[in-house]
Parts: sequence; structure tokens; C-alpha cells
Amino acid sequence: MAAINEMIVAMVPFPDYSHLNNLFDLARFIASHNIQVHFLCFVDVNRDLELRLQGSLGVSNIHFENLLRPSSPTDKVGRDGEPPILMFLEKLTKPINEICVQLSTKARKLVIIHDLIMSGQVTDLNTLLNIKSYMFHTGSTFSRYSSLKQTIPDIVEDDDDHVKLIKQMQDEFPLLEPHEKYCFQMELDDDMHYSGEIINSYREMEGKYPDLLAKVKGKPLWAFGPFHMLLESHSNSSRNITHHDQCLEFLDKQDVNSVIFVSFGSTTTLSQEQVNELALGLEQSNHKFIWVLRKGDNAEKLEEKDVKIELPQGFEERVEGRGIMVNWAPQLEILGHSSTGGFMSHCGWNSCIESISMGVPIATWPIHVDQPFNAILVNNLLKIGISVKRWSHRDELIKASTIEKSVKTLMGTIEGEEMRQRAVELSKKIKNSVSRGGHNEVSVTMVPFLEYSHLNQLFVLAHFIASHNRPVHLLCLVDQSQSLKQRVQDGLKLPSEIDDTGDVDNDLPLIAVLLEKNTGVIRQSLELSTNAKRLVIIHANLMRTLCGGSEEGRAFVHKR
Repeated sequence: MAAINEMIVAMVPFPDYSHLNNLFDLARFIASHNIQVHFLCFVDVNRDLELRLQGSLGVSNIHFENLLRPSSPTDKVGRDGEPPILMFLEKLTKPINEICVQLSTKARKLVIIHDLIMSGQVTDLNTLLNIKSYMFHTGSTFSRYSSLKQTIPDIVEDDDDHVKLIKQMQDEFPLLEPHEKYCFQMELDDDMHYSGEIINSYREMEGKYPDLLAKVKGKPLWAFGPFHMLLESHSNSSRNITHHDQCLEFLDKQDVNSVIFVSFGSTTTLSQEQVNELALGLEQSNHKFIWVLRKGDNAEKLEEKDVKIELPQGFEERVEGRGIMVNWAPQLEILGHSSTGGFMSHCGWNSCIESISMGVPIATWPIHVDQPFNAILVNNLLKIGISVKRWSHRDELIKASTIEKSVKTLMGTIEGEEMRQRAVELSKKIKNSVSRGGHNEVSVTMVPFLEYSHLNQLFVLAHFIASHNRPVHLLCLVDQSQSLKQRVQDGLKLPSEIDDTGDVDNDLPLIAVLLEKNTGVIRQSLELSTNAKRLVIIHANLMRTLCGGSEEGRAFVHKR
């Protein structure tokens, strides 16, 4: 009889690269912790993803479950006005359920992580006792909260700051169309049998919005990205470009922060007229640039006259040596290069979080969906970007003069440099957090009774918790600290050494004087909660009185 796994994870992405890349990074990260992961997607997509895995950590733990691609609906509108995409996805429900049910027989617990759009394909699976599902969002919490707030304005009553922001921005704040509000209303009306929500984000970046979204949805929400940095941190390696990429070769020859990277994602196709204006604006800015010029993935749906891209006559010759045009670029590596000083972007969330994590300010050019909300987060809340395309003028042609001014401001003024410094500071916070094993959602402080027969048990527990990428702080006597440091492994900290009292000339027992003397030290150490969303205190029973009162903490008593 085959062995039963303790847990298996099944990933159910929406089959579009702008969505599934995030879940694939998360799948690799989970697999690197020796957990079996099954990725459910189309044969051609799985084949491509499998090639990316070569040489990766945890590759043996990732298994691909192939789905047959259904035929696309021929009608533009289905029964009862149902959108074609929903008709398409309905055909995937049965094979996804069959695969997941089979996987559930091989593990004590099957965890399903599915894209929001794929919720309907896994709903029935939540009735099985050993299955738990978690919804994954590809966007920002700010975007989702703003949309839900528009759908039901009084859904959160004590959020005056958000209301004030909307009033200040007036017609620059994006408003949902009726059909969009209907979709969000359906999401809120859903029975929500899933166990929680996951988002590729970072609390330092989005502030109060992860908690507000969790309050609205009534479900736990984990924002523990950026996924690409968690993966790199855990594998102790960064992504490598195995071939000589012309973009990176170009950047290697440029000065620090001297190049602006221009890219509008994989689904955007600019009109020929807009391409001409963008080319002229970049040329007149006199700044160096890398421009990803390509047809969007949905270009086949447009007329041929709309997708044939041509650069203005003589443009390439005039910008030779100062700018390059490519149809594909290694975006993350470009943003991480020291010569890159700015990013002109459509503000897709993947692009935003990659740019912010690399400390690169953004010239925002939102196109649709959640992108205008992301632009507000970048420009108005984080103040690390400048608007190229104002949302109130979204249907208008962006003139070369506007593009030129935006590039010059971002790349060559004190205002642009201040944005860059704020972006760099935010990047440092993200990188420092990830280097400690991920976001400090939880920090653990151990307060043992100061005697080895008690201390050793909590020390073993501290090692176990630290091995799961959680910061652990152990408070102990100076001589104990020196001894334990010789046994300590990465992830376990000994920052708060308690002084020994030496001889005591009073009637109190020595240990009582010791505790009384060091109460301040212990209390101060518990302020570690300010660096984490939650501080967990594990203390010996005898240390109970010294560990109470932390508003952000939760205490657990360890009894010997």
C-alpha cells in the first residue's frame, strides 16, 4: 500500500501567464520546503513551466497535472448573458475536481490554492473533510478594497482616510462600471467556504489595506510576498540569464540610475499613433531607455491595421547608442540592474511589486482593470511615482510633450531623485524582511526560566520554529547566551542578554532579585512586537508576571 502524505498542495491557476506566474513562484517556494505540489494547467503551459524548473530547488516535489484545453465558445454571449470566459472555465470544472479528489486520497490533508477567477471550479471540493482551499489574488489589497468599498460604501464605517483620498482625487479616482460592481457583489455574496486568502504583497508597502480587506471579507489574509524574493532568499540564488541578453549588455555600459525601462506588459497593444508619440517623447527627453515594443497577447482579436507596429522614420538612427527597442526583455533583471533609474509601466500589479522591491520609481501609465488603483497607490500613497497618463483623460492620446516632461522629471530632477530614494528605502525594508525568512508576520520571543533544566527545552523548541523561517529571540543570562551561541543556527537570535546579579545582600531569594533587576530588560525586549504583525511570547510558567501586557502579542505558557 502506498504511503499517505501528511499534506499535498494543489495549485489551480487561471491559465494566463499574468496570473499563473505568481502561483508558479509560490508553488516552487512551497516545494522547496519538501512539500509535494501539484500544478493543474494546460499541457502546453505545463511543458513551458517544466523547462523553467531545471536545476531549481525542490524540483522533485513539483508535479504537473495536465488539463485538456477546451474549445473556445463561438458565441460572444452565452446563455443568460454569460460571458464566454465563464463558459470556457465551466468546461474545466469536472477534470479539476477529478484530479483533486484523486489527490485527496493520497494525503491526510489536501490544500488547494486557487486563483480568484477559478473559485467556481473548486467550490464543490470544499465539502470534503480533508480538503482546505485558499483563494489567491493577483492584484493589490488597495485595489480590491477600493473596489469592494465602491460596491458597498458602508462596508467599513471607520475608514475616513480612504473617503478623504477619494474626495481629494475627484475624477482621477477610478469608478467601477455597473457590471464590475455586480462581480464584486457576487464575490461578497458567495458562501465563502474557503479558509483564507493569499496575496503577493507586503504590509510595509500597503499599510492598513491588507487588514481592511480581511475585515471586509471576514477571512484571514496572508500578504507575504514578493514571491520572487522569497524564492530567491530560500534558494540562496537569484535568477540567472543563461544567454547574453542585449538589454543587460546595454545596461552594463551605462551610468547608475541613467536608464528608464519602458514596458506595458504582455496584454497591452498601443495604437500606431500612440507609438509615434511615445517614440518622439523618449527621443526628446534625451535620456537613455530600453523600450519593450510588442503586440499584446490579445492582438489577434484586433484588426491587422491596429497591430502592425512601425517606428517613426529615422527614429532608430537618431537614438542609436542612447536607446534600444526589443520585443522581449528580462524585466526583473533589468529592474534590479544598478543602471536602471526608472520604469514607465502600465501598472500591472506584478510590474509594480517587482519595481518597488528593486527600488525603482515608476512613471505610471494605467490602461484598465486594477491598474489605475495601483497607480494611485504608487503616486499618491507611497509617493514613488509620477503620472504620465491621468485616469480622467484615459481615452485621450498621450502627447509626446507629456511623455518627455514625465521622463525628465523622473530621471533628471530633485523631485525624481526624492521618489527614487523613497523607493530605495522601501526596497531595503522588503529585502531585510525577506532575508530574515519572509515577512515578520509573526515574531517569536522565548522567555525561559533561567535554569538549564528549564532552558534546554525551550531552546530545542526555538530551533524547531527557526527552522521554519520564523524569527526567534531567546532571552537568557549572559553566560547562558555565550554557551547557546555556540549551538545556535541561522534564524535564532540572542539579542537580549540578561545580566547576572552576583552576590545578593538581602533576604530575597537570589532568583527573585535576578528577575526584579531584569524586568526592564525583558519588557524592553518584548517591544520586538513593533517589528512584526504579531508577537508570540512563549514563556516559562514562573516568568508569567514579566510577560503580560503586550497589545500586539499572544503569550503561551511553557510548563516543564
